[in-house]
Amino acid sequence: MIKYAYTILYVEDVNATISFYEKAFGFTQKMITPEKDYGEIISGETTIAFASIELANSNLKNGFIKSNTDGKPFGIELGFTSTTPEALIKKAISAGAIEVEKLITKPWGQQVGYIRDNNGFLIEICSPMN
Repeated sequence: MIKYAYTILYVEDVNATISFYEKAFGFTQKMITPEKDYGEIISGETTIAFASIELANSNLKNGFIKSNTDGKPFGIELGFTSTTPEALIKKAISAGAIEVEKLITKPWGQQVGYIRDNNGFLIEICSPMN
């Protein structure tokens, strides 16, 4: 059996990123290494983790494209559902998120909006699908 276990985002500051996700979304820190180069948050069934740029460089010898808040976001997103997406977007923006696309109602009735986190990663905030 295979199970999707986690997503790791490579970030400049693991501690600051965990703090952002706690303030913006109400998630809780699950763990952080003593070196503060890797940490996880409790975000439901699938873990969201953060690794420092230095740790990522030690794992990926040929490097990677670093996320930032300049330019366009990567073609991938984290998706969070909420019964109050408008309030969640406002809370995230007050914690430092950047609004990318305002909340709209799709033809199928779902509300969807987009923000970027403090590292520039794209996050979709949407209402649950019925």
